[in-house]
Amino acid sequence: QVQLVEAGGGLVQAGGSLRLSCANSGRTLSRYTMGWFRQAPGKEREFVAAINRSGSSTSYADSVKGRFTISRDNAKNTAYLSMNSLKPEDTAVYYCAADGGILLMQEDHLYDYWGQGTQVTVSS
Repeated sequence: QVQLVEAGGGLVQAGGSLRLSCANSGRTLSRYTMGWFRQAPGKEREFVAAINRSGSSTSYADSVKGRFTISRDNAKNTAYLSMNSLKPEDTAVYYCAADGGILLMQEDHLYDYWGQGTQVTVSS
């Protein structure tokens, strides 16, 4: 069983930083590829970043490349999303997701497990 719990969201000014965490209280996180997605009001959920099981390979959406960093600590059963230079358009509910495959996927329907989401609000 995989149970993902996100934390670290909040309100920040444009240009600021936040670090989201995604903890798994169930099976060992190292068995899963991890992804971060976000959904803004009135918009579809979109891919943000993904990381493979070992942490040696990552993938990012063009909109966050160079500003966001996905990482993981398998010993702590936790994945992270470090967000710098935040913009108002980054405002959304951020979700972490886990998949038992080995590919870095950008399609949300391919992920098996999801957290409840954490709100990130960036003020201008």
